[in-house]
Amino acid sequence: MKPNAGWEASWIWSGGEESPRNEWRCFRKPFPLPSEGTTGPVRLKITADSRYVLYVNGAAVGRGPVRSWPFELAYDEYEIGHLLRLGEVNTAAVLVMHYGVPTFQYLRGRGGLLVQIESSDSEGSRTIIAATDNTWTTSLHTGFDSRSPRISCQLPFTEVYDAADWNEGWTATGFDDTAWDNASVIGPVGMEPWTRLIERDIPPLTEEPVYPVRVESLSRVKPRTWGVVLDLRNHFVPSSEHHANNVRFYGYLAMVIRTSTAARATIGIVDNGRLPGSCSLNGVWYPDSDFYGEKPKRFLDIELQRGDNFLMLALKGTIHGHGFHFGIDCKEPFEIISPLADVAGTNTESHSPFVTLGPYDFIEIIDHQPVRPLDESHPDYDRAKSIRSAADLSEFSGSLRPVDNRYVSRDDVFSRCIWTTQAVRLPVPYSLQQAVVANGAAAAVPVYPGEDTELIIDFGKEYTSYIELDVAASAGTILDFYGLEFMENGWRQDTFELDNTMRYVCREGRQTYSSLVRRGFRYLMVVVRNAVSPARLHRLSMLQSSFAVAEIGRFRSSDALLNDIWEISKHTTRLCMEDTFVDCPAFEQAFWVGDARNEALVNYYVFGDDAIVKRCLRLVPGSQFQTPLYADQVPSGWNSVIPNWTFFWAIACLELYEFSGDRGFAEQIWPSVRSTLDHFAEKLDERGLLHIKAWNLLDWAPIDQPRDGVVTHQNLFFVKALRSAARIAEETDPAGADRLLARADALKAAINAHLWSEERGAYVDCIHADGRVSSVFSMQTQVVAYLCDIAEDERKRRLERYIAEPPAEFVQIGSPFMSFFYHEALAKLGRIDIMLEDIRTQYGSMIEHDATTCWEMYPRPLERRNHPSELTRSHCHAWSAGPGYFLGAYILGVRGLNPGWTKVAIEPNPAGLAWAKGTVPLPGLGRIDVSWHADRASGKLRLRVETPPGLDLSIAAPDGYELELERVELG
Repeated sequence: MKPNAGWEASWIWSGGEESPRNEWRCFRKPFPLPSEGTTGPVRLKITADSRYVLYVNGAAVGRGPVRSWPFELAYDEYEIGHLLRLGEVNTAAVLVMHYGVPTFQYLRGRGGLLVQIESSDSEGSRTIIAATDNTWTTSLHTGFDSRSPRISCQLPFTEVYDAADWNEGWTATGFDDTAWDNASVIGPVGMEPWTRLIERDIPPLTEEPVYPVRVESLSRVKPRTWGVVLDLRNHFVPSSEHHANNVRFYGYLAMVIRTSTAARATIGIVDNGRLPGSCSLNGVWYPDSDFYGEKPKRFLDIELQRGDNFLMLALKGTIHGHGFHFGIDCKEPFEIISPLADVAGTNTESHSPFVTLGPYDFIEIIDHQPVRPLDESHPDYDRAKSIRSAADLSEFSGSLRPVDNRYVSRDDVFSRCIWTTQAVRLPVPYSLQQAVVANGAAAAVPVYPGEDTELIIDFGKEYTSYIELDVAASAGTILDFYGLEFMENGWRQDTFELDNTMRYVCREGRQTYSSLVRRGFRYLMVVVRNAVSPARLHRLSMLQSSFAVAEIGRFRSSDALLNDIWEISKHTTRLCMEDTFVDCPAFEQAFWVGDARNEALVNYYVFGDDAIVKRCLRLVPGSQFQTPLYADQVPSGWNSVIPNWTFFWAIACLELYEFSGDRGFAEQIWPSVRSTLDHFAEKLDERGLLHIKAWNLLDWAPIDQPRDGVVTHQNLFFVKALRSAARIAEETDPAGADRLLARADALKAAINAHLWSEERGAYVDCIHADGRVSSVFSMQTQVVAYLCDIAEDERKRRLERYIAEPPAEFVQIGSPFMSFFYHEALAKLGRIDIMLEDIRTQYGSMIEHDATTCWEMYPRPLERRNHPSELTRSHCHAWSAGPGYFLGAYILGVRGLNPGWTKVAIEPNPAGLAWAKGTVPLPGLGRIDVSWHADRASGKLRLRVETPPGLDLSIAAPDGYELELERVELG
């Protein structure tokens, strides 16, 4: 079938801006359905830019589309016949959320909606019932605030909703939309930027109701007086609205604080977007060192004079897209006035109270390389430091610019939640626990005059979800929600650089709401503001949303700690399976290509799914228009390459084939694998080593991995990627496979010739661009050399000793991600005992701190924490979920021996355990159930194996044990 065949609908949008920022737009189409002639199923096909929620006759049907490249945009198809009424008018309604900015999972396109409703009879004849055209009506959804701030540079916008400002019956048949506009047809299927449509290749994500377990705390609070979030990146550098790369610039932000009396105030830069915050008040400069507080939450006490006070902030730095959270607290009344308020011709409707000077220069940073050095010599930057009042700005009219309102939030929910000037914690009355009980009874939230009421709700585990609420409240009551991952001993870890908030403004009476933005959290802060009477919470829950899989895998053993570690590994992996694998459900929700290799292996053992893996692997080559080396996170507006991440992708392509046995996938992906590895080969220097300017990352540890030079671990993984690619091509392109194997052998020889230190008896970390050989020796480099079969003879034996007993003077493993490769090396060495002890030690520290998911990092050293309990950034990171793989593969001992796993090895490893049992999924064949008991006294291991019929098993007893086998073959 030709691309885009079968579509008769047209792309539609409003008649306004082509790609509006943070626009929530509604579309409707009533359509009749005859009582006769409609015999077959009725299907609705839909896609949109950027995301949609679909309703049919008022019922929510689905969300989408899945993340995809605009030139291969995915569409969804729903069977909707059960929602339709024969012989009556039915209504399709769609809410489209258009971002208007790129993210780490979306490239900016333009606003657009495409819908086609069709039926077919038993003979395959198709009838178009309705399709998007200019008869559809549309309206801006005024309930949502288009000036809400960015969640983070990786994600779009927060959710601020006023229930009184919109008729929620708009999705139902019979709604009067005569005041709405007719949609505008913007083009046919196949138009730019959506030149090719592809059917969604995974099932819809789950939406599972989850209730909290308890109200964790109750407090009376007073927040700071005033706060906003500014998008300084897009204001200072408007072209940055088209990409998600870092931007470096410098300039000033200015405003006037007007008071009727002299007053003491505190200004706060609550989350600075990685920009410094020195400032001047009425010409007196306060350096950055005068600010106090734990970065990035910093404060400065100032004295305001009666009348106008001119405040100016110096801004110089690199910013990725995070919001600049700025606030003021003052007991006396004040207002923020534009320094241009008294200037004739100033448009005060579209412009905020803020003005900027500059930028005096700016640069874009593409693939971690500045396009040129930033010119920091502009004379006006230093001259502007003498400005004392708004009147002095007239001398800088050439660089003076008001900040458009669209870059300034109306309020900052995040700083309102975390910056309180008074907080009194109270006992939680039992009656308040009704807020979390799934019985429909209501909990009355107490009202404290002049203060707000803060609840923190514990859901018992981290989830990735949509918030749902059922509340009765007075009109204008504000419910602010803030999701947190970690609390301990009364301290909470705030999510800086993640505005994980939502605001709901109540209408009068009882109401329900289901949020439209997915968030990751365990704890949910709920702050009730402006209530004239107690709000009654009938229900506060979530819809857990993740990739649809069955939890087939199991693991239990005589070690309760290992059991807990396996459980958090499973839960972490599930939360990080959305429409692709993602790094974490909270901070980024980005498909990081290298992370996904390890996540895929865990998934095979816990869930047994390969559809999400294929989807992820197929997405990666779409980034070739950004770089032939393939991007490290896709689809994304950030042009970024981590060479190892591309090598892991090539390795994962082989591992998918080895698991699934899908030869068609191998043949399809091979040209892309070959292409990118050929481009990496162009980076080989005269020594035959990979020398590249890039983000040469492997581990968050002080290993020597410069962004320009020969980095040993990358050369090692390049060898493994070349060998993996050759295995993919063995049947379809033998000549190509031989060529890659020859290249791998040559690279191995070059590594051994230039990157081995005879003096130290180990591989060096790197050779710098200036030719200097690194003096750093790390466990990371030795582990990867051993895994990639680079060393031979005595060199190999040395690596084996290092892996079993890491030298103290080597840089040690620094993250759970790197531990995955270390544990692979230990398994290859046969030291399962060391692997288990390392898992117990490292992951046991997470369990000790009540972890329900695996952390991004092992606990930070004290000197790197802003607070003693700040142990890691993300508390749910699937690159850390390795035990979910290793316990099944090496303790149960189940490993596939051929593509498709029709031949399977079962080689249990007691490693000091008395017993273990569990399940390992088989690709499309069912599962293997394994249980074993090890009797040290008798030297016997009783093993029971239950399998589908016809499976070829290779069963081996562990060293020192005699095997007693019971095999059960089903069917």
